[in-house]
Amino acid sequence: MTAAAPSPPIAPAAPTPPESAVHDSIALSEFFDGHPVATFAIDTRHVITHWNRACEHLLGWSKQAMVGTSNHWQAFYPKPRPVLADLIVAADDRLLELHYPGKYQASSLIPGAYEAEDFFPNIGASGHWLHFTAAPLRDHQGRVVGAIETLRDVTERRVAENALRRAHDNLEHVVEKRTAQLADMNEQLQEDIRQRHLAEAELRRSNLELTALNDQLSRTQQQLVQADKLASIGQLAAGVAHEINNPIGYIFSNCTTLQTYLDQLFEMLHAYQQAEAELPPAAAAALRARRAELDLDFLREDIPSLMAESREGIVRVRHIVQDLKDFSRVDANQDWVWANLHRGIDSTLNIVGNEVKYKADVVKEYGDIPDIQCLPLQINQVVMNLVVNAAHAIGEQRGRITVRTGTDGEQVWIDVADNGSGISPDTLSRIFDPFFTTKAVGKGTGLGLSLAYGIVQKHGGRIDVDTELGKGTRFRVHLPIHQPEATAGEAP
Repeated sequence: MTAAAPSPPIAPAAPTPPESAVHDSIALSEFFDGHPVATFAIDTRHVITHWNRACEHLLGWSKQAMVGTSNHWQAFYPKPRPVLADLIVAADDRLLELHYPGKYQASSLIPGAYEAEDFFPNIGASGHWLHFTAAPLRDHQGRVVGAIETLRDVTERRVAENALRRAHDNLEHVVEKRTAQLADMNEQLQEDIRQRHLAEAELRRSNLELTALNDQLSRTQQQLVQADKLASIGQLAAGVAHEINNPIGYIFSNCTTLQTYLDQLFEMLHAYQQAEAELPPAAAAALRARRAELDLDFLREDIPSLMAESREGIVRVRHIVQDLKDFSRVDANQDWVWANLHRGIDSTLNIVGNEVKYKADVVKEYGDIPDIQCLPLQINQVVMNLVVNAAHAIGEQRGRITVRTGTDGEQVWIDVADNGSGISPDTLSRIFDPFFTTKAVGKGTGLGLSLAYGIVQKHGGRIDVDTELGKGTRFRVHLPIHQPEATAGEAP
């Protein structure tokens, strides 16, 4: 703070004022003293001319100590410096900014007046906040003859404002803290939601995997059941074949020997017939009568046919037993091997012949296909299920089942087509589902196509379906010639 200008020297005694001026000065002094707002006035020499009672009460300095001096700064500051009234008299705005930077403003009510607000620690025991307004005093000609300053104690308001500000700041702090907590909680909630979504997605994925594994397990179980049944059939076939092959062998051998004997006997009978002319008439007539009675000529024609049919029947029995063994493969391992599909299809058709022959004619249209790496027993199962399903799809009228084969690049295909009832569109998408069947209760398990689908998938192939209601269905099985992961040897 800059020190206030020292009190000017006492001016020469002025002429005695007229009585009216004295009267006005007394009236002004009474107005000051009776005014409830602390007020003081200075002249152009910065000498205090008025100091009212409210000023004495607020600032603690008496009129006698102040009037006639330039010590009004003592009521506000610990060392000399101008107050706002001094700066009004000095009429220098630069001093205002110097001593009250950012604290003053022009009065909106009094021209040329300024007001400010500041804290004065020297006033009272703990200091006071004062709002002060200073305005110029002018004479009748408008010249500045001094300045007047009013003081209002605004300590309570400022304390309340400060308390309110602190409360506001504290509230803002609490709000910021709460907002930060809410943001953290929201972030944690978002993270919890994200983790829950991840957990739900993982649960759905695990559920899908479990469902797929369960379906695979069900198909594998059914395949094992079928394989076990076929193994049982194979064992039975092996036992039956062993028991049947021996008698069939010597029956077939005996038939061949018997045919030789009969040929010899017929030669002997022919010789006797040639010798009849040399016999006595009576004996020759008796032989002719006996030959006519036995119808020897018919026997000579019929016996060879009977022997041929017997040999054909024995051969067919041997083929049936062999086909049953080939189909069940009880004597073969279940490794990947190179197999002739036509041989397996023929064996399968022979096995299911009794199921099909009363419902449809089986037409075979085989193409030129190579041997493929496969599990022959399982391919036989696929063909058997498709052929049996085709037979079941044919109604009362006798139908036709066509089995075709061919090649397509590095794959071979097998067609099983029928002219039966076809498959409705609403069930077409479910025909490969386990246990799904459109047959009556007790007529089907719904596992045939499911097992076939699983076997073809295992071989790296696919099954295509082409169907039309009332016209029939065609299943085409695509199988790769080579199995990349197969352990079988190279093709012969």
